[in-house]
Amino acid sequence: MSLHLPPPGTDGDVQLIRTSLPLLREDPQDCPRGNALRARPLIGQISSRSRRKPVEDFALGPVMNALDVIEHDGVDVERAIAHLRRNQKYHAGHLSWAESAVRSYLAAREARETQRRALGRPATLPVRAQWAAITQSEVPDARGATRYERTAWGRRYASADGSERELWLLSVNSVKDDRPPAEIAEAAAVTATGLPSHSAFRDIFRPVPGSTVQPQRVRIVGVGCGNGDHDVLADWDIEDVERQFTQHARLVLGRVVEDDRLNPGSTCTRCEGLVGCELPHRAPGVLSVPGPRRPRARRSVSASDLRVHSLCPAQFHLTRVLHLKSGDPESEPIRRGRAVDEWLNVHHGEGCCSTAPLPESLSGLSPAELPTALAMLAEHQRACPLDGLPPDELVRVQHRLTAYDPELDVVLIADPDLLYSRSGGWIWHETKTAAKRPWEGRELMETYPQLAFAVLMMSAGVPGGDPRRSLIELEVLYEDGSRCEEIDPGDPDTQAEAHRIIAELAGPWAVDETYAPAPGDHCSGCDVRAHCAGGRAYLEAR
Repeated sequence: MSLHLPPPGTDGDVQLIRTSLPLLREDPQDCPRGNALRARPLIGQISSRSRRKPVEDFALGPVMNALDVIEHDGVDVERAIAHLRRNQKYHAGHLSWAESAVRSYLAAREARETQRRALGRPATLPVRAQWAAITQSEVPDARGATRYERTAWGRRYASADGSERELWLLSVNSVKDDRPPAEIAEAAAVTATGLPSHSAFRDIFRPVPGSTVQPQRVRIVGVGCGNGDHDVLADWDIEDVERQFTQHARLVLGRVVEDDRLNPGSTCTRCEGLVGCELPHRAPGVLSVPGPRRPRARRSVSASDLRVHSLCPAQFHLTRVLHLKSGDPESEPIRRGRAVDEWLNVHHGEGCCSTAPLPESLSGLSPAELPTALAMLAEHQRACPLDGLPPDELVRVQHRLTAYDPELDVVLIADPDLLYSRSGGWIWHETKTAAKRPWEGRELMETYPQLAFAVLMMSAGVPGGDPRRSLIELEVLYEDGSRCEEIDPGDPDTQAEAHRIIAELAGPWAVDETYAPAPGDHCSGCDVRAHCAGGRAYLEAR
């Protein structure tokens, strides 16, 4: 299907195509059409929508701001950190993490410069202007474009004579070890050929004073701001850069700016074409809660998000929005649950797992931890829901489902462990691992809010099919047994209970603009307690 621009509900200039490194990842969770539209930055939604963010939701925002004043304005580290603390848009936990991230980055930078000197290569200095590779023509091409801008976000450095350039690619926690070759090749190509430029919102990149000498060598460095790990991803001369770009990046760039396939998900929140898009499924008022007093930027939410927010809003913001992690080892139950899920996902992708031999090892588990996980897998195999399923039925593993509430301007996200069709309906199957049985006096959907979320999604028409034949299944695996429960998403009483449960969780989330900590015993297992003063104080006082 060919890409039609501008799509319904949008307007603007289609003659500018601007690409960035994330587009070259071709992330399976991204929407191809959304990415193609993202590459047309002058196209926007016709009806106005709020872009207000009560708190910063980009983890590296304060880190980049501090590094800007340190590297470009000569401000010392302590003053730069103090300046960040005066910014009211940053959450206190975010600031605490950013301070350590800035120091980690600067230590990594010093280590790499030391390495350069040891290799006899020239020192590099910070470059303020962005590098943009720009191609301009008078006549629109087959895509309707007259101007192409290729960009690479990161920290920029160059030798005094311009013969060498470096681009540092920042990630939030550790060095990304899964950057595809196309992304690295494009980062090197933009670094090698880009001109010093500046761009404002909805404007083209415009040249600014700076060295236009083409370097003879470029280096791409990945750095994890959470732990300070750093690695050289590419160290190429100009001929190598051109060869790598041609081999890995050129065709990918062509694909991403033309792809018209739809794959709704969390990236719908930033898509200018959502209002006029045929997907995701519309579900006005599905959360049954009023919106915030003041409109705010579009968001996505899942049952896990709501559960974490109800436990501690600060933990929700730091882990679910900013995606910060402490780097501490995960507990055995978490690692065991993930290992079991991964094994089931692989084998359910091939069909029923009942006859699959149990593994001799599972990723992330020690030999002492393995028997419990294997016992849980054996329990599942005794009653795998795919056993006996006719071959013409559909099976989807960890398939993302979405719905859009236009009243709240919120995208609902769910990833059922297993989704399969049966006699015209859909079966939504969730598998959980647990060390012990839950308190019997608590309602099933209270214990597992994702089931209530599933009821709301299915009753709103997602994923479709005959609602009379659709069902939600919960399978809980224990070391010494299992439990399977069924929920009818079409039952009015079940729907009413699901609305009540989700509204109690979603109501505070929908209006929260501060994400204050809620200290409690859960702080001992919190992934970001090192950056939460309230949580640390609670644990010290116990």
